[in-house]
Amino acid sequence: MVERILEAAHEVLLVEGHDAASTNRIARRAGISPGSLYQYFDGKEAIVDAVVARYSDDLAARVAAAFTTNLGARGETVAHDSVAALLAALEADAEMLRVVTEQLPLAHHRERLVALRDQVTQLVATYLAAQRPTRAVEPETAAWLLVRTVEQLTVRYVLDAPSIAREVFVSELTHLVLAHLEPRRT
Repeated sequence: MVERILEAAHEVLLVEGHDAASTNRIARRAGISPGSLYQYFDGKEAIVDAVVARYSDDLAARVAAAFTTNLGARGETVAHDSVAALLAALEADAEMLRVVTEQLPLAHHRERLVALRDQVTQLVATYLAAQRPTRAVEPETAAWLLVRTVEQLTVRYVLDAPSIAREVFVSELTHLVLAHLEPRRT
């Protein structure tokens, strides 16, 4: 029953948006009575939190898997494949990404967003520390900058749908990441 409610809530959020979503609409979409819905959730916000948690967990798993799969590869391969994997994960449910980033109050997903960023940042910092890039910047600093840059650009790419070919975007963002890790010319 919980699965049915979450699927219905996901659909309602995509079709009607956060503000128009209600427990009655979610229950109707799930084919249950509103009273039955309240046996599992306290209300709309609890359901939305569960939908966002599922979305965030799936996104985190996809990104972490792609990054850790390539840890032994060359830096360019790791950067390219990680950017491509994040982009694919965001594109997999672009409309939910839009709901999460543009419709939900930040309080709904801030904790999960911070946890996801921290997890990915730690993975990148660990990788950079092991690689010992020639640039004299702390791995934690470089990871913080890179993760937030890649996140913002990939999210905006998916939501704005610019007329930039996907492979060009991935290639250019990979170049940007790698350029940040190169030694500075003085």
